[in-house]
Amino acid sequence: MSDPNEPLAARRTFLESHRPFALLNDGERQALAARLGELELPGGAGFPPRDDGATVYVLAAGNVEFRDGDRVVERLEPGDVYTARCQLIDAGSTVGSVGEAARFYTLGCDALRALCQRSREFAMHFNVAARARLRAAVVRAGGGSDVDVSTLNTAVGDVVQREPVTIEPSASIEAAARRMTENGVSALLVVEGERLAGLVTDRDMRARCVSVGLPTSRPVGEIMTVSLQTIARDASLAEALTRMTEHKLHHLPVMDGGRLVGMITSTDLARHHSARSGYLVQAVRRANNVDELVAASRRLPELQLRLADSGATAAHIGEAVSAVTDALTIRLIELAEADLGPAPVPFLWAAGGSQARREQSSHSDQDNALILSDDFRPEHDAYFAELARRVSDGLDAAGFIYCPGDAMATNPEWRQPLATWRRYFNKWIDSPQPKALMLSSIFFDLRAVHGERSLLETLQAHVAEKSRGNGIFLAFMAANALTHRPPLGIFRQFVLVHDGKHDDTLDIKHRGIAPITDLARVYALAAGLTAVNTTARIRAAGQTDALSRSGAESLEDALEFIATLRIRHQAAQIRAGRKADNYLVPETLSSFEREHLKDAFKLIKSLQETIAGRYQTGRIA
Repeated sequence: MSDPNEPLAARRTFLESHRPFALLNDGERQALAARLGELELPGGAGFPPRDDGATVYVLAAGNVEFRDGDRVVERLEPGDVYTARCQLIDAGSTVGSVGEAARFYTLGCDALRALCQRSREFAMHFNVAARARLRAAVVRAGGGSDVDVSTLNTAVGDVVQREPVTIEPSASIEAAARRMTENGVSALLVVEGERLAGLVTDRDMRARCVSVGLPTSRPVGEIMTVSLQTIARDASLAEALTRMTEHKLHHLPVMDGGRLVGMITSTDLARHHSARSGYLVQAVRRANNVDELVAASRRLPELQLRLADSGATAAHIGEAVSAVTDALTIRLIELAEADLGPAPVPFLWAAGGSQARREQSSHSDQDNALILSDDFRPEHDAYFAELARRVSDGLDAAGFIYCPGDAMATNPEWRQPLATWRRYFNKWIDSPQPKALMLSSIFFDLRAVHGERSLLETLQAHVAEKSRGNGIFLAFMAANALTHRPPLGIFRQFVLVHDGKHDDTLDIKHRGIAPITDLARVYALAAGLTAVNTTARIRAAGQTDALSRSGAESLEDALEFIATLRIRHQAAQIRAGRKADNYLVPETLSSFEREHLKDAFKLIKSLQETIAGRYQTGRIA
């Protein structure tokens, strides 16, 4: 029933000025204004009232706070709509308290559902996972028009302009050399009928033919590379760049299913207008000393800025920056090996943290480790200690500062044989301790950068098998994942940083991105997945019982939206000549962005509550 003391016109004005009611047409708002009830609560009163049934509350004046112990986790301000009693957004039983005398407009849940059925746009506001709004937010935050989108998003097939230049394996090396010259290419794809059999480059001819005196009349199949990396034609340029950097390739055959359609080269990437990271990777590869590497790395902030300005997604920017860091790491190792000589035993240099996940920005610190062959002996450590020092010092000089927690290969603890690493993980999984949980974001996220990859593959297979279905370990990991809580609210509702250095800001990394990264890690460990990248983990988890497909899609959108806000914030700082950080000033967000950031935070909170219930984290001290 309407409150006779409240003029109908004032209610209409209120509805017109607050989403989602502004989305209704005039007639719908007129009818709604006439149906609204009113509730007044004194300061200190509990909210929502216990016996009010299935009611929607629209705060008209005052405020309501929801607390987790002494910490405010959400605050309702005038215009906010509380729908928990309807289970439209969340069915949580959290109880708040009125901070000062508050006045609400009230409406039955059935009436709200009827409005949702009549207006699709209005209903989208109350979507349980906010999937549609988050997807739209990702598109809008990413740069606007399709024309603006970075060509890192471009499909590889759109860049391949010519038919593949091929040769049969039975043809002579001399014939292959002539075909390269005639077509102006540095590599040939070797085919048997329709099947890709191998690849031969001008470098192969020099190294495997000319330098060893092999007659050029011999079949080219004798010198071709057989074990090939390929890429799908619908993969992005960012993925091609990552693949080339990871495997130190200059040529990548392009496939459409099982059909060969062409080849993309590192030169193609370097030439392509927005694939500036490809050019930077090449500059790193050509560097002859650490000084030249440092000079090349100084362009990383500019790379991040240009990619952000051209509309690249946060995921693609992370891949691009990580590709450059990988190239820096590999070149530093190569320079060290040239001076120190070959390693005494096989080894694997692994990246940890954001580099391992391919989610770096240009100001990330370094996390790394050395996994050594079990043939390692104590007298070998001097070599690997010096190798680690040179690489870590080089990365620091290039802008990737030393890890504050000393999670680097320079620390003897993280420079160990495979058997020792297995013991580490066995201990961390069988007897979860605070130190293991602290290190989880680094060492449960490892990726091979250079060396004997089978060392890490063996370790990861062991970890996946040991963690899958391990209830106690997963409960501790889930509890650890809940230490990063999203600040639920928008604008004045944010729980802001007050540390004397970054006052009145939002820590978008630790309160926005880290909670999603932590959730994805738990999903991956629970399902025995070996994926490391957060998006890849979310997608893979969506194919298991760990996470529903719709939940995975929504969480992926939430990650991309939050990460895009972070990238844009850092781009503005770089443009202003300041050092990029993760502290976002809420006033710089538009009302659109605040609204959808709240959607993302609500989603994270919901998924955190789900894993808390699944693993009964409340029992863990």
